[in-house]
Amino acid sequence: MNQFGKLYSQYYDLLYSDKDYSSEVEYIYNIIKANKPDAKTLLDMGCGTGRHASLLCDKGYIVHGIDLSKDMLEIAETRRSGREDRLSFSHSNIQELSLNKKFDIVVSLFHVMSYQNSNDELIKAFEVAKSHLDDDGIFVFDFWYGPAVLTDLPTTRVKRLENDSIKVTRLAEPFLHARENIVDVNYDIFIEDKKTKEIVEKKELHKMRYFFDTELELICKQAGLKVEKKERWMSEDNPDFNSWNVVWRIKNG
Repeated sequence: MNQFGKLYSQYYDLLYSDKDYSSEVEYIYNIIKANKPDAKTLLDMGCGTGRHASLLCDKGYIVHGIDLSKDMLEIAETRRSGREDRLSFSHSNIQELSLNKKFDIVVSLFHVMSYQNSNDELIKAFEVAKSHLDDDGIFVFDFWYGPAVLTDLPTTRVKRLENDSIKVTRLAEPFLHARENIVDVNYDIFIEDKKTKEIVEKKELHKMRYFFDTELELICKQAGLKVEKKERWMSEDNPDFNSWNVVWRIKNG
């Protein structure tokens, strides 16, 4: 990993240091136990640095994670220590994934589905999930929920973070494409190495698609997947105009 990659990976871990991965995994674990208690194998599509995957592995599952970012996967590989026979990772985008094996559970967390901007990408992602599921397997994913996004429109935000090694300033400027159901989130990130005073700047564009029930229901039907449950993230409540993050549970068949 180059110097920028090292600084960026530190930035990523710092940015989400307050994210309660343990509670999130407990939430997903409870969904799995309630709907497929005999599940043993799990595929994490868009695993990032492997935090969810490693914690799900600690819950007793044999987990394989895939991600498009090699830098993220380099961090994920460090989480395999002591779990080498139960946790693995590989590099792929979702649309090209073909592992030639089936899993009891497929998860795609942290809005990975919202990164599938086009209909073709989204349809292929659901087809790939189905192709990697056992006949009665469960697909669990979260996404940006259209009714809430359009009720509470995204705004410009500044976030400042630091630890013993780095200091970060991140500016997020959104632009909404109403006809495409996409929000361009333009990030301008400044990462300072506190020891060397070196500052690197990175610009990122995250194109996030928000979804509505009818379009996802249509795609699920087309892919041969059955919608079992819709709920607010980390809750059993029905989605509403305040639910930016919504979770669907889908069954194969």
